[in-house]
Amino acid sequence: MGVTFDLFGTLVTVSRPADPAEAVAAELAERGVDAPSDWADAYAEMHVDAPEGAEVPLPAHVARALDSRGVDCPANAARRAVVAAFDPEVETRDGARAAIEAAREHGPVGICSNCSVPELVGRTLVRADVSRDDFDAVVTSVGCGWRKPAPKIFEVAADRLGVAPSDLVHVGDDPATDGGNEAVGGTAIVLEDGESGGESLETLPRRFEGGGLWE
Repeated sequence: MGVTFDLFGTLVTVSRPADPAEAVAAELAERGVDAPSDWADAYAEMHVDAPEGAEVPLPAHVARALDSRGVDCPANAARRAVVAAFDPEVETRDGARAAIEAAREHGPVGICSNCSVPELVGRTLVRADVSRDDFDAVVTSVGCGWRKPAPKIFEVAADRLGVAPSDLVHVGDDPATDGGNEAVGGTAIVLEDGESGGESLETLPRRFEGGGLWE
């Protein structure tokens, strides 16, 4: 049995730009690239025709958006601008470490996270009260090419942990994405606000310790 955790909104909360397009444009300008006057529209448009469920890395989207307006972007400038624009402040959620340690009593533990920004997951773990060393595998959509709820990302996560997809328990906060683990035969635990009386990060260790998921 293996357990994966969603990262953003589940184990940690992070700061995000109030206006992502504007934040990226500011970082592009720092690198000598002037965004077009209709940049907000260009940023919002789809520029990469990807298969259903596939992840489009944000730097690729930004580069294509600039190209659609005839703006030349030097190699790696789009990536550096995106990474800088989304550089996060991180707060670890209460109960995160206890939940990870409780899960580890039953098998390998990993992260399975949607994230289109390169380096963001790594930077987040460096700044959180949990670290890369706490996990046996870290699977991101930008790394594997597929976004939750696509079955493929859960299959990749299970493979990295050395378990069958049907033996993967995934913990997250969004039923629309994290619930996708059930499509490959695994178990999805969708956390709720503790005040609602549902499963929360703080109550999760008791569920793991009760053994009901492993019967």
